Formats: sequence, structure tokens, C-alpha cells
Amino acid sequence: MFHCTHCDAQYPKWSGKCLECDHWGTIKEESDAPSSSPAARASGGSKAKAKETTSLKDVKAQDEHVRLSIGEHELDRVLGGGIVTGSLTLLSGEPGIGKSTLVAGMAAKIASTNHDILYISGEESATQLKSRFDRLNSDLSRIKFLEMVSVEELVATLEKEKPTLAIVDSVQTMFSSAVDAQSGSPTLVRYATSCLLELAKRTGISLLLVGQVTKDGSVAGPKTLEHLVDTVLSLTGEPSHELRILEATKNRFGATDEIGVFEMTSEGLKTVENPSARFLAERVSVPGSVIATVREGSRIFLVEVQALVEKSFYGTPVRRANGMDQNRLQMLIAILSKRAGLHLGESDVYVNVVGGMQLKEPASDLAVCAAIMSAAKNRMDSEPIVYIGEVGLGGEVRNVMALEKRVNEAKRVGIEKAVTPKTMKSVKEL
Repeated sequence: MFHCTHCDAQYPKWSGKCLECDHWGTIKEESDAPSSSPAARASGGSKAKAKETTSLKDVKAQDEHVRLSIGEHELDRVLGGGIVTGSLTLLSGEPGIGKSTLVAGMAAKIASTNHDILYISGEESATQLKSRFDRLNSDLSRIKFLEMVSVEELVATLEKEKPTLAIVDSVQTMFSSAVDAQSGSPTLVRYATSCLLELAKRTGISLLLVGQVTKDGSVAGPKTLEHLVDTVLSLTGEPSHELRILEATKNRFGATDEIGVFEMTSEGLKTVENPSARFLAERVSVPGSVIATVREGSRIFLVEVQALVEKSFYGTPVRRANGMDQNRLQMLIAILSKRAGLHLGESDVYVNVVGGMQLKEPASDLAVCAAIMSAAKNRMDSEPIVYIGEVGLGGEVRNVMALEKRVNEAKRVGIEKAVTPKTMKSVKEL
């Protein structure tokens, strides 16, 4: 049998590309299987004794998991109230996005509440790490450092020290004396994560792993890495901008659709108290600029959507989208052309979402259409207006979830006028 080292898919024969994850060169041959079948070994060849089972009816339910509060409102929100004791959390992000700064701030906050922290680093020396904590004005009396050691030595050290929280930066730098594999290889990453997961569940030590990402933004290593851990956090943002967005893509102890907004400063990542006002702080009323709503979990944000329409100098007009799905942009342009009479066949169309936010829901369709219409006609709104609504293929404006909550968020930041499915029935009215 052959298996993919990235997603663990199995194949009866070798191929150059994995059909499940579309990665090239990841199909490897497994070791020779035992001569007897699994069924034969289970029935007679094995000397394992049967174990006693437990009825779920007799198990006492646990009302609430014991959580370790970080002390930062945005971080606790994303984690569902804090880090669960004995859990394994994975934090991923692009190089230079601020992962180490974020975990250093978390460690400093938790250490300030009389909890012991053990920081294991395979990428930075003790001097470099101390400089970062000094820059964050942190108390180092309860923070200990350990250079990267083998997985087996790390497990033994954690059992001896018993810190409240252990940070491993990063999981791709770990190595083992028992597994013959290079650091960062799928086999070693899977083995190391399994050992740390078993340690966390057995001892109650909370573990935070820092992981690297690939070119397409996914977590580097085998896909089973994300399946093994309890929580997967993703830190995103433009390195050229100061805003960072933290979201939980997986959380066994809380919601997976909450996000936190932070600002990168000289003193680390600082919480943005009013994200909507922050996203609109530098907005200038010009043709092609409108205000849209973004729903992330239980929160509503106001963001600026910009559009630029320019005559095309090539045979095929250009369509570019930053912050939204380009295929959806193509569809909205076709709707405007067919249903609203806006001919864009000879024009380049560019759409940009300011601040690094992503338009993932159809509730922003009307705002994108309004921005394109505004840019094409070279007109702008005389006052700030928020556009809310999904646009169908017939050009109709459809209702969206949490409409009243979106309108209230706009009023909270001082925008009184909103265009919604209740006030506009078709994009032709734009």
C-alpha cells in the first residue's frame, strides 16, 4: 500500500500526485504488512486481553472545563474563555506575522497571575527570547526557558517541572532519539504531537504549539496534526499593515467562528477595542468606496470596500479581488451587466477590502455591487451609508442573517442610513 505523507490518504499503487490534497511527490510506500490478516491476528494470533467497557450512563457529566484565563479579552473570546487545562493548542501563521510575539504576550499575562511557564524554543536563543520579554515589560520570575531537546527528553522535563503552560516554538523544529526521521517531516511531527497530546491529557499540563504554514496558507506537516490537537488558532494579516486577526478554525471546547482583532505595536500585540471604528478610521469618501458588514461568530464588523473600474487596454478585461472570492466577483459583475445595465465588458474591475478582513458571506454582495457601480459612474454617496444584502442571479436583493444586529452596529459607530433588502429590492435601483 502507498500513503500520502501530507493527508494520509491510501492508494493501492504509486502516483505522482495525491488526489485528495492535490500535493505532488507525497505518495510513499508503506512498510511490508504482516503475513497474517488483521482479522486473523485479532481472533487468534494476538495475546491481548479483553478490556472492561464503561457505560456512558454511569459517567458523571462535567458541566464546565477548567480554563486558564489569559487576561486579554480578545484572546479569551477566541479560545472560548481561556485555555482549557490539559489541552493541546496549535497556533499557525506566516513568517513574521507575530506568532512568537503573541505567545510571549500570553505567557507574560499568565505568569503575572502566579502560574509557571516553560518556554521551549528551537528557533531563538535564551538571549533573544529575554529581549522580547523585556520589550513587552514582562515579569520573568515565573518564566523558564529550555532549548529544543528530543521529544523524549522534553516529555521527561515537563513531567518533572509540571508548569501550568508549556510553549513549544515551533513543532517543526522538534526531533526524536527514537524515530529515524528529520525535523519537520510528517512522520516526526505526527509522532511528537502524539507524545505531547498523551502527556497533556495525563498530567493536565496545557501545551501551546507554534506551527509554520505552507505557501497556500495551510498548516505545514501532515493533516493529522490538526486532527490530533484540541484547538487550532490562525493568525493572519498583512505584514505591511499593523492589524492582525486571530481566529479559531477548530475548538473542541468552544465556538469556531470567533475572531480577535489586534494591532502590532512596539510593545507587542495590543487589543483593538472598537474594530469597526478602526477599520473605517482612514476612510475617505471617494467614488468606489462604500461600507459593508462582516459577521464573524457573534460579532459584526464594519469594513470599507473599494472598487476601481478602468478602461481595459487588453483584449481580455482584468478582474482582481483582494479580500473576497474572485469567482463571486465575476458573478456579481455578470449580474450588474445583465440586470442593472452596467456594461463592464471593456473595463478592468478591481475590488479591495481594506484592513485585511475577508468577505466570506453573501451579505456583502450588495456592498460590492454598490462599490463597482459607484466607481463606474464616478459618483459617491453624500453621507456614509452601509449596504447590507445578498444579490441573487435575477438581480434581486435577498435578506441576510442578523440584519437588525448589523444595522445596530452601524448606528453604534454613527452611521444612521442603511440600504437593506427592506429598502432596496433589486440592484437596478442602485
